[in-house]
Amino acid sequence: MQSRTTRLFWRLFSNLPLDVQRDAQRAYRLFQQNPSHPGLQFKKVEGEDDIYSARIGLGYRALAVVKDRCLSCPTLTFLRTS
Repeated sequence: MQSRTTRLFWRLFSNLPLDVQRDAQRAYRLFQQNPSHPGLQFKKVEGEDDIYSARIGLGYRALAVVKDRCLSCPTLTFLRTS
């Protein structure tokens, strides 16, 4: 699966705490190797056609749009879950 990011993505990413940035980088490397890895809990958001969620450590999830097998992050959001 291909992936793309935007300046907005990098601005949001840079505002995350450093430990969460490291978790996000680790999760992305894992996603590149195996998008189905159980630790990512990569799944479609219920009720949404193209929006998917992945675990970023214990307290955050990342949201992205997936179209034509391309993970697009123009409006990717990091959600604090705890």
